[in-house]
Amino acid sequence: IGNTVLHILVLQPNKTFACHMYSLMLSYDRSKEGPGSLELIPNNEGLTPFKLAGVEGNTVMFQYLMQKRKQNLWSFGPLTTVLYDITEIDSWAEDQSFLELIVSTKKREARQILDLTPVKELVSLKWNMYGRPYFCFLALFYILYMVCFTMCCVYRPLKPRTGNRTSSRDNTVYVQKMLQESYVAYEDELRLVGELITVIGAVVILVLEIPDILRVGAAKYFGQTILGGPFHIIVITYACMILVTMVMRLTSTTGEVVPMSFALVLGWCNVMYFARGFQMLGPFTIMIQKMIFGDLMRFCWLMAVVILGFASAFYIIFQTENPENLGQFYNYPMSLFTTFELFLTIIDGPANYDVDLPFMYSVVYFAFAVIATLLMLNLLIAMMGDTHWRVAHEQDELWRAQVVATTVMLERKLPRCLWPRSGICGREFGLGDRWYLRIEDRVDPNKHKMMRYTEAFKAQDRDNCDKGSEKLETNGDTLCKKDLSALSLSRSTSRTSSHRGWEILRRNT
Repeated sequence: IGNTVLHILVLQPNKTFACHMYSLMLSYDRSKEGPGSLELIPNNEGLTPFKLAGVEGNTVMFQYLMQKRKQNLWSFGPLTTVLYDITEIDSWAEDQSFLELIVSTKKREARQILDLTPVKELVSLKWNMYGRPYFCFLALFYILYMVCFTMCCVYRPLKPRTGNRTSSRDNTVYVQKMLQESYVAYEDELRLVGELITVIGAVVILVLEIPDILRVGAAKYFGQTILGGPFHIIVITYACMILVTMVMRLTSTTGEVVPMSFALVLGWCNVMYFARGFQMLGPFTIMIQKMIFGDLMRFCWLMAVVILGFASAFYIIFQTENPENLGQFYNYPMSLFTTFELFLTIIDGPANYDVDLPFMYSVVYFAFAVIATLLMLNLLIAMMGDTHWRVAHEQDELWRAQVVATTVMLERKLPRCLWPRSGICGREFGLGDRWYLRIEDRVDPNKHKMMRYTEAFKAQDRDNCDKGSEKLETNGDTLCKKDLSALSLSRSTSRTSSHRGWEILRRNT
């Protein structure tokens, strides 16, 4: 019951009241340090009150809990060294990482916690010491891997075509070799080495990605932009295309160019994932993802309706014409492709002025130009401009979240010997098995202290007034006069140099 109350207090909108009640509940906890402590019991979603404060973006409660868990090591003048407990924050030994929970939540307020102490210092330490070097090495390794795969595709086994042409539009010169003919010469053996590297890389990608899908869930793993969800779809599809190409090569099945071309496009597009390691390029990958999977997806439905309608009209208009004089609409698939090019203004309106064109072609093309080029393309540009404006206002926050997500990903997938645990074990300071992060803090000259002293002086005045009034009501005339003189002295003293205030000053000094 107590643990449930703590979780409810974290969700309270009145944060000051929640902090006071939280302390009151913990004061009745008999096992404050053991495993049965109320603060360490998770709810049904596996979240402790500390993690719940981070997921909900409750920065006030998070800072309050961190202040309760910190230990002052030493202070000298304005410098103070503090040990912050990072046991639940650090993702090194956590199945459900606090950092991963923050970057995967949909609440923007939660990402503000990444800029608070000690989360900011912990992420900076991990990223600068291990994350950035490993990520740059991984990016270089992936680019070399893609160069190897591209060279294998460019020099794939082909042989001259021996059969006769069945159509005047047939332009095929080379065909795919059979498996027995593909690995004969020395150049074929070099290509075989590159192909084996490509296949092994695809298998490694699937082995690394599938456990995370099962652990997190497909919807959350692929749907979170900060976690690189679209890029995970791209790289898994790429690996599947590589395996399909391998099966088609081993079975001598024609048509391997289809999965091979898809794999080339997807593999090189995945290079954009490594832009998140750089502050200048990271926010642009977020913009591209939001535009593709937000604005462009909605726009494609409207574009498909327009293209289907006008492509059908163009095909019907030229159905009775000679395709040799105007071949852009000679069959229905070609009409769809030509209309798509017209929609994006890649080509001009096809016309042959040596022959008479149908009158309806001019009417339909005029309507198509007005709807597609003038209206819909400008609508798409306006939608993308709005998305760019929204992302630009939070690009620094998004880049920090990308760095955290990348750091957690590398920490989970790299061996422990390559990524030691950050922080200091509490046993070195007699604080148990918890892990701490040492941070040096410079105290700002005494703005907050002066406010606290002023409140203390005011409280002393109120206490003196209350005590003086009680004594006046209960005591006799002689005592009343003495108390009045003492009260007046106490009031004058409290306004300038109250004993309690000076005691606070001396104690802090």
